[in-house]
Amino acid sequence: MKIGVLGAGSWGIALARLLANKMKDVTVWSALPSEVEMLKTKHEHVDKLKGVILPESISYTTKIEEAVSDADIIVMAVPSKFIRNTAASVAPFYQKRQIIVNVSKGIEEESLLTMSQVIEKEIPGAKVAVLSGPSHAEEVGRDIPTTIVAAAEEREVAETIQLLFMSDTFRVYTSSDVLGVEVGAALKNVVALAAGMADGLGYGDNTKAALITRGMAEISRLGIAMGGKAQTFYGLSGIGDLIVTCASMHSRNRRAGILIGKGVPYKEAMAEVGMVVEGVYSAKAAYKLGQKLGVEMPIVEQVNKILFEGKNAADAVSELMLRDRKIENSGDWK
Repeated sequence: MKIGVLGAGSWGIALARLLANKMKDVTVWSALPSEVEMLKTKHEHVDKLKGVILPESISYTTKIEEAVSDADIIVMAVPSKFIRNTAASVAPFYQKRQIIVNVSKGIEEESLLTMSQVIEKEIPGAKVAVLSGPSHAEEVGRDIPTTIVAAAEEREVAETIQLLFMSDTFRVYTSSDVLGVEVGAALKNVVALAAGMADGLGYGDNTKAALITRGMAEISRLGIAMGGKAQTFYGLSGIGDLIVTCASMHSRNRRAGILIGKGVPYKEAMAEVGMVVEGVYSAKAAYKLGQKLGVEMPIVEQVNKILFEGKNAADAVSELMLRDRKIENSGDWK
């Protein structure tokens, strides 16, 4: 089986390594000639996945047609803001037998489409699956046990991806809820920004737990309103991914949030993290979707005000704490 991995960031490289170690024929595409040359000569991404040595069997190219033309599976691992342009570049070479696996997490700000929906717009008739869950590339690249979800509308497609990626350290479950998996993946990054801001402000575990729990309530409300299934948000691609992203220093969203909580403007925080902070791009889209569907999302709203309106993070927390009284669960009150 031949695999084309589009995107040589930490996640794309970690997955390319996993597949190559399973004796798959893997070609990685990057738009950056310097990145391709580094990977060819060093067999390591020294900037984004230092210390993870890659199998010499992996091929690298700057020509997208070389990665996709003969591939059975195309893995889309570019940042969310580049998904549309990359899909458009793939379209002339796409063949109906090929499966596209999206591993990018986000919602497009202008269209409010998920990443798989964007791919389907650019490549009509494409067979698209999604791979998502609590899975830092830094750990997958070192074979630390990880569980994840493969979602597709067709069961056969989901099971094909499950078998492709499954290993003794990488366990893959299947799901039919593509939309729910993608919404959970995108919005957890926004909540992780908020969790990082709380850390930057010097708040404690109580605050983190509150943000994770109430953030999950916001994600599930919006996801269900969009057509996702409730159980998805309490699985690996929902609460699982949210916990790992809010709690780990591997999380670029949490690290950026810490800096913002300390008063660093978000653009400077992103530059210091040195990697794409997907939550910044998903925050506006999430807020717009909430407004469009009439879903209350106070954490997402405050994150947007901090990022784009210059609101003080401590003031945002105070506003969240002083909101009108709410019921968590009315249960069987009489």
